Amino acid sequence: MGSLAILAKQQGHQVSGCDQGVYPPMSTQLESQGIVLTEGFGLEQIDDSVDMYVIGNAISRGNPLLEEILNLGLPYTSGPALLADTVLQGKWVLGVSGTHGKTTTSSMLAWILEYAGMHPGFLIGGIPKNFDISARLGDTPFFVIEADEYDSAFFDKRSKFVHYRPRTFIVNNLEFDHADIFDDLAAIQKQFHHVIRTVPSNGCVIYPANEPAIDAVLEKGCWSDQISFGRNLNHASEPKQPVWHLDQEDGSAFTLAFGSQVGQIKWNLSGVHNVRNGVAAMLAARHVGVELHTSAEALSQFEGVKRRMECLATVSGVSVYDDFAHHPTAIETTLDGLRKQVAQQKIIALIEPRSNTMRMGVHQKQLLASAEKADQVIWANLGGLDWLDQLVPEASAKHQLGTSVESLIAACLKALPSKDEAHIVVMSNGGFAGIHGQLVDALKAHFA
Repeated sequence: MGSLAILAKQQGHQVSGCDQGVYPPMSTQLESQGIVLTEGFGLEQIDDSVDMYVIGNAISRGNPLLEEILNLGLPYTSGPALLADTVLQGKWVLGVSGTHGKTTTSSMLAWILEYAGMHPGFLIGGIPKNFDISARLGDTPFFVIEADEYDSAFFDKRSKFVHYRPRTFIVNNLEFDHADIFDDLAAIQKQFHHVIRTVPSNGCVIYPANEPAIDAVLEKGCWSDQISFGRNLNHASEPKQPVWHLDQEDGSAFTLAFGSQVGQIKWNLSGVHNVRNGVAAMLAARHVGVELHTSAEALSQFEGVKRRMECLATVSGVSVYDDFAHHPTAIETTLDGLRKQVAQQKIIALIEPRSNTMRMGVHQKQLLASAEKADQVIWANLGGLDWLDQLVPEASAKHQLGTSVESLIAACLKALPSKDEAHIVVMSNGGFAGIHGQLVDALKAHFA
């Protein structure tokens, strides 16, 4: 919604908005764009001069401002509908979908097109450091969008990406998530099928090979070109399908080959999950005419995304990272990438199960195992999650539980090694009560 507000402002509209508990980097980005943000949903925000109220999917019946809009018969729409009607018409839309990696892959793809001189528009659910803004209209027909399967609004339960009608469509991966609106994986697959039905015959669907959940969606019907990619350990020359291999075990260097085209990447990112994200972005860029070697040059200069393994500070050899992980798979792949990068140095994972699905306890059976690559795991229970209290072993040397910011920071400090470097990864898809800055300050005081 914040990114959409920026696009509307760039179109010349007067834009304001409201929410509860908005936190950086979106709150500071909106402020820098001159967009007025009001805390809360007071009825004083009703204004005769407003032409359209755009309702986000986090707003439900019973919200006082929404109820007043309905009672007065004021014009309203959803974010995806507004985007489709006013921004995406006539565009070559490159949609990036999947349970994990949407924001990072969208950022990579937008940057590749920018590097290639195509100056795309984009709307991304995070802030790519190469642009330092999450959305812009662009100067060409190409538009990159993070294509989310979450529902559109209280009155439109279709997935958001069904509105976008992509011509180039990436499906990064597909797992069960969003248990607050989907009953099972099959319900999510149905929505993916719906969007694939809108990809034109001269469009392209890009996805990793040998992923049964994705294959099952495509078997329902696909009328477009399909490009599946996989890992090739034999480094075969001129492959008929795109293949990648690692040049460094931690994923900091890799090669993608497709036919006679080859791209070799050496970058600041790590982890096989990011390699797969990069491969998907390169293949999507290839669909609009960017050769692999150009994409490789671009990704070698990719600076990452805020809140995606973003190193906030390093204090006396202790690095603090901010990461958006909201699912066991994301936790596991992120920590695995860091482990391969830092070898035996100590990793402390500070994790807040904060998404709706996480809070419901849907993934609790996988949670402890997902953090296995960390040396110490500190779980944050700031919202009275009974299942989390029962999940974390009381006498565990590896897993601990904290119920306040102060206790979590104290546990992090206690877990620090007496010597050698260490890495603290703070994982949450929310503001985490501002713990990031407080932790850095505590480290400075600790080593003073």
